[in-house]
Amino acid sequence: METARLCLRHFRPQDWEPLHAYLSLEEVVKYEPYGVFSREKSKQEALRRSKDDRFWAVCLKKNGHLIGNLYLEEQDYAAWELGYVFHLDFWGKGYATEAASALLRYAFEEKKAHLVTASCNPMNSASWRLMERLGMRREGHLVKSIYFSRDDQGQPIWQDTYVYGILAEEYV
Repeated sequence: METARLCLRHFRPQDWEPLHAYLSLEEVVKYEPYGVFSREKSKQEALRRSKDDRFWAVCLKKNGHLIGNLYLEEQDYAAWELGYVFHLDFWGKGYATEAASALLRYAFEEKKAHLVTASCNPMNSASWRLMERLGMRREGHLVKSIYFSRDDQGQPIWQDTYVYGILAEEYV
């Protein structure tokens, strides 16, 4: 799949180095359900993603450089979930909007989605602003609904979640 500046493709095992370049950055993964990736974990993850068609590598069309990834998974009949993570060097340049717009179009036009949802931590304003640029509406604020880590006593550190969605008939 191509856009004006990007190529969206399936992952390859050799993508581990550019994948590691952004998944090894604390600032990039701080709102994700996983921690910073080691080189070995990045190799394993690139191999895993190469066999998983839910993940899309986002590459610059001009040179093929991998700058981030998208995620699209059917959650229930005709209801899909969208996700994204990009290298911080490419934040604020419109790449995530361009890539996510293409995958949203794919979900509605090719996969015949009825609904596409996405979620994020309320403190991740860049993420929820992106969802709004995509035409998604905030459908809920789930309080202390998810945790990715535990405190020193082993108790979950609960976080809030914003849930966004867009219906096929709302998609322009």
